Amino acid sequence: MTLLADVERAVRAAAPHALVDTLRTALTDAYGAASVRLHLADYGLTVLRPVDTVTHPGEALSLHNSPEGRAFGSQEPREHQVRHGDAVDHHLPVTVRGERLGILTVRLPGDRSTPAAVADLTQVAELLGHEMLVAERDTDLYQRVRRASRLTLAAEMQWDLLPARACTAREYAIGAQLEPAYAIHGDNFDWAADADELTLAVTNGMGEGIHASLLTNLAVNALRNARRAGIALADQAALADQALYEQHRGAAYVSTLLLRFELATGRVEAVDAGSPQLWRRRGKTVERVALDPQLPLGMFEESDYTAQTFQVLPGDRLIFVSDGVYAAVSPQGEAFGDRALARAIGSTSLLPAAMVPRAMLGELAAYRDAESTDDALVLCLDWFGRADEPVA
Repeated sequence: MTLLADVERAVRAAAPHALVDTLRTALTDAYGAASVRLHLADYGLTVLRPVDTVTHPGEALSLHNSPEGRAFGSQEPREHQVRHGDAVDHHLPVTVRGERLGILTVRLPGDRSTPAAVADLTQVAELLGHEMLVAERDTDLYQRVRRASRLTLAAEMQWDLLPARACTAREYAIGAQLEPAYAIHGDNFDWAADADELTLAVTNGMGEGIHASLLTNLAVNALRNARRAGIALADQAALADQALYEQHRGAAYVSTLLLRFELATGRVEAVDAGSPQLWRRRGKTVERVALDPQLPLGMFEESDYTAQTFQVLPGDRLIFVSDGVYAAVSPQGEAFGDRALARAIGSTSLLPAAMVPRAMLGELAAYRDAESTDDALVLCLDWFGRADEPVA
């Protein structure tokens, strides 16, 4: 325990840009590590990119065809015997509350690769994730590493607006992804939870580029401001609507799907103010959840919004998609539409929530067989509920 405590103290005291260097020194001293490497997943969730401020950065690794990628996918520590000698590489997921950041690889001598050491290193990887998120307030290092190519300014603004790409709690698990990751315009998602409820918003600002990004930024921050004031869901939509109309006078608007989940009961309030769609997989049945359509935010002055309710049950999977998904067309001009979307939801049923959006967007890319000119957003929410929650 003393060795682990020494490592934790060293990492917590490290300069924001020097977490990996400090960890490398600490693990070498405490556990005899021969090497320590950190790889982070890129924005598009396609590769793992190296973080290395000591030597020249190495090659990016596949998320699918590498030991590190397999550990990232399974979210379980994996061992890989070094070809020459008795050393063992330990690939450890760096994950914070369900947000999959990357993989920490620690090479230990064979005689030091004990279950106790692996348990310690697993805790170290979790600590590193938390410290890295804090460090990002003061350094751009980790965000630079995540870029397989340059982000557009609009994409930069959108990614900075997001809460995370995944989140897990006792009652639910969330995963979300935006595409094209490096040139996103107006699609966005947001969530916040406390002891009693989860509020979730999926937004789609009209237009392209900076215009769409600025519009979505205003909408998301207006919704956050209203949410943090503790007001009702319909009133949150109304206040955001007013903020957008005052700025653009109806010339620009934002489509929004806004939901509030009661964690104890699974009761959901919803305001459907635009184009994002909600789908549900319950058992083997996949269907769209029909909600009463209302005006997009900012289209008219002082629009009234009404929340409707429905129930989620333990085992339900909810899928939120933007129009860039369901309205995408194949080279033959056929829309992705309801049937293809239902098939994609069914084919990803065995994946955890964090992996579903990337897989569905992969199926979408294969369907359209071309670079899309529109944003595409997929958000997956698995509902676990609580033990005392009613079931069907």
